[in-house]
Amino acid sequence: MNASTSLAGCEGQSPADHLMDDWLFLSSESAGPQHLEGSKEDQETEDRGKLKSKLVSAWNSVKYGWSLKQKSKFSNSSPVIMLGQTYELKDQGQRERFLQSFASLLWLTYRRGFPQLPGGCLTTDSGWGCVLRTGQMLLAQGLLLHLMPSGWTWSVSHHVVRDDMDLLAIRPTDGAEHALVLKEIPNKRGRKLSLDSCLDRPMEASHRRVVSWFADHPTAPFGIHRLVELGKTSGKKAGDWYGPSIAAHILRKAVAASVDLSNLVVYVAQDCTIYLEDVKRLCERPAPQSWKSVIILVPVRLGGQDLNSSYITCVKRLLTLQCCIGIIGGKPKHSLFFVGFQDDHLLYLDPHYCQPTVNVAKANFPLESFHCKYPRKMPFSRMDPSCTIGFYAKGQQDFESLCTVVHEALSTSTDTYPMFIFSKGKSQDEEGSSGPTNNIAFIKRKDELSRVNTDNSMDEFVLL
Repeated sequence: MNASTSLAGCEGQSPADHLMDDWLFLSSESAGPQHLEGSKEDQETEDRGKLKSKLVSAWNSVKYGWSLKQKSKFSNSSPVIMLGQTYELKDQGQRERFLQSFASLLWLTYRRGFPQLPGGCLTTDSGWGCVLRTGQMLLAQGLLLHLMPSGWTWSVSHHVVRDDMDLLAIRPTDGAEHALVLKEIPNKRGRKLSLDSCLDRPMEASHRRVVSWFADHPTAPFGIHRLVELGKTSGKKAGDWYGPSIAAHILRKAVAASVDLSNLVVYVAQDCTIYLEDVKRLCERPAPQSWKSVIILVPVRLGGQDLNSSYITCVKRLLTLQCCIGIIGGKPKHSLFFVGFQDDHLLYLDPHYCQPTVNVAKANFPLESFHCKYPRKMPFSRMDPSCTIGFYAKGQQDFESLCTVVHEALSTSTDTYPMFIFSKGKSQDEEGSSGPTNNIAFIKRKDELSRVNTDNSMDEFVLL
């Protein structure tokens, strides 16, 4: 699939889609003479690339209807569930905690003006990189759980906006439309410190470090350049469509190659099956070292062309679990990062907002563009059936607990096959020609499921 075909198939079309996409994503070879000589020609090529980057960013902002003022209405009578936490919106304190928790999630969006991606002249991922961006957000949530203390929130990021938050009946501070809430925190000696003075705390340093790992630069371990490079082994290149299953395997490879996360591994389920022996092999270390922490990614397909509504209750149950770190999903060819729900609507972060690249090498680089203060939601009925579900376990006991609570959540789909299963055996890759053995007794046998190819996502999924 070439770049223009991939883009034209993404997120809806307008009459000018093909013309615009074909022009904007011309390769460096087809954009002009094969061998440009001299600094003038090089400068013209660079300027042309920057112009293309700005144009494609502006075009996609119009195409996707993205606006910072866009908002969703939330009912005060129903709780919001977000990644294992419940917030009663009719309570003022819980409303504020919900907003603060939502704003603390890392928001990784389209960017423009970064160094050229390998194999072409692209300096933006606008229009094609949304699955990689939602994959980054899923991984980022796992890293925050891995590195930050339980319940951590980025308090200094908590902006309260009248137009956005009237849906939750929250008033801005001091009448300002964009008011920064700076609470005072008493320390052990009784003195009060503003959050401005907390920027040098170790937790803020860890926060910035995690953000820097997702920088749009070739050296960032989880940046767009690194993910595109790792995608080559799956036959993908910059400008192609990346399905949620391929994104999961790219994240696995990225974490395995990271020198900063030697005590964390990523496991990707195969054929909708989590093989316990494979997880054990990844996480076990010689005594007296403890188990490695693990992020588990489960690519699934919950229906044919549309979401099978029988799985909605199960998806809700999974999002109520504290071990769940979110879902790479979205609308057809329009990836979103699902983090919770209210009633029959999913709560999500949207990567389809193109922002300038941030230089994270600068001291105290701005963090605002990496956090979103606008909660949004969409009906479950619009959810694409192809998705990847993420979980995190700190250690062996946490993993055993994860298996128990996830199984209970999966059991809610009594009239359908489970979304995925656990197996005590090893994957076929580990056992050669022999198949998995000794499935856990309380879970349906894997051979009840059938494997199919799904052309529209270009990934393999189990059709449930």
